[in-house]
Amino acid sequence: MIAVCRKELRSYRISMIGYVFVAFMLAVVSLYFAYQNLNLASPRFELVLQNVQFIFLVFVPILTMRVLAEEKKQKTDQLLLTLPMTVKDIVIGKYLAVVVLFTIPMLIICIYPLILTMFGSVNLPAAYFSILGFYLLGCANIAIGVFFSSVTENPVISAVMTFGTLLVCYLMNTIGKMVPNTAIASVSAFTVVIVLVMALVYNMIGNLKVVIGAGVLLEVVLQVVYFAKASLLEGSFRKVLSVFYMNGRLTNFFDGILDISAIVYYVSVIVFFLFLTVQTIAKRRWN
Repeated sequence: MIAVCRKELRSYRISMIGYVFVAFMLAVVSLYFAYQNLNLASPRFELVLQNVQFIFLVFVPILTMRVLAEEKKQKTDQLLLTLPMTVKDIVIGKYLAVVVLFTIPMLIICIYPLILTMFGSVNLPAAYFSILGFYLLGCANIAIGVFFSSVTENPVISAVMTFGTLLVCYLMNTIGKMVPNTAIASVSAFTVVIVLVMALVYNMIGNLKVVIGAGVLLEVVLQVVYFAKASLLEGSFRKVLSVFYMNGRLTNFFDGILDISAIVYYVSVIVFFLFLTVQTIAKRRWN
């Protein structure tokens, strides 16, 4: 795992992607810091992080698109899979390499609230809780990017899928408000989700009978609930969508509250997508 992590970090260093990422992230945060905190004399550093959440939509797809997709494209994944290590070690090593790269600018950003203390009183707990939440959000987004890099051998397609997923999650609060609260709307929306999920599962396991059976079972359960007690489904899809609104979990951090449930949420997202990545690669390995 450590060997894979070192290899990946060297590849970022050679390709200059790491330098560009660190420079651009610090440039964006510094620009907002100069305007929001220094120019407007605001002591709230958390406002800066609230305004720069969009950078994950740009940086994460670029950072993660080559992590595993390039290995497939160059056929070096076959050599990687013959190494005396488990698929889990390979995936975690790749993931940690990107996280280490992301950690570098975040450590530098930790200095910014201290700079503000030179000009007046600053709520340091709120500032550093915001940095923690921002960091966890970034790590969760990176896990999503690594997963999509494992499902294709084309880095561009990986970047597009990652960008699309992160964009949907970023806009999930707005999308949720567009969905009617009626039971029939929830049933229709859940049906579409079942089809999409089953397509993803089929891509991972390649067993059409299992996928069709699971899809039909879920649809039957959904229809039974609808006809038995439709009121249970009213507004349910909107509630489900709120689970995928990852940026919304930062609210308590920005208010200076250490939200343990949000930390568990981000860690769960990371573990879930790394698990999916392991399963995707394991399937290819045995094939």
